[in-house]
Amino acid sequence: MNWRAELLDQLDFYWDHNLGPTLDGLTDEEFHWEPVPGCWTVRVGEDGAPMIDWQWPAPEPPPFTTIAWRLAHIAIPVLGLRASNHFGDGSLTLENAPWPMTAEEGVGLLREQYRAWRDGVAALDDAALLRPVGPAEGPWAEHGMATLVLHINREVIHHGAEIAVLRDLYRARFATS
Repeated sequence: MNWRAELLDQLDFYWDHNLGPTLDGLTDEEFHWEPVPGCWTVRVGEDGAPMIDWQWPAPEPPPFTTIAWRLAHIAIPVLGLRASNHFGDGSLTLENAPWPMTAEEGVGLLREQYRAWRDGVAALDDAALLRPVGPAEGPWAEHGMATLVLHINREVIHHGAEIAVLRDLYRARFATS
């Protein structure tokens, strides 16, 4: 069995048939829609720079998040930081991330970071998939890269599905029966 191919096929299938098409036509209004009060989102900070609402550990229960937040979360912490740390120069951080303020920026950033992560995984051989990922990954440090790839796939699928549901809710919010 070619494990690298299996890992990539899972992510690619979801991207090509679910998340990618879900993002088509995303508007700025949908991107920033706050269906309930107190949502976490991406907003302009006091210094005038875009920033994501963030707290670690997250409050309990965690705030509801907008499409902007979820899309930025997939793009930067889930894919971008991992691609930068494992396949790039490690320079991307939460502090210098290009947090998107428009749907176009968000979708473009997600596509860019998806490609960086996907291309990095595609370059791994069997030995690299088994090698522990190291301390940059915290609780994943002792696990092999294949385990991290599975985790990233789950994160993309999970949060991508949330974006799809939010788009459905946004579309249906004023629909009549």
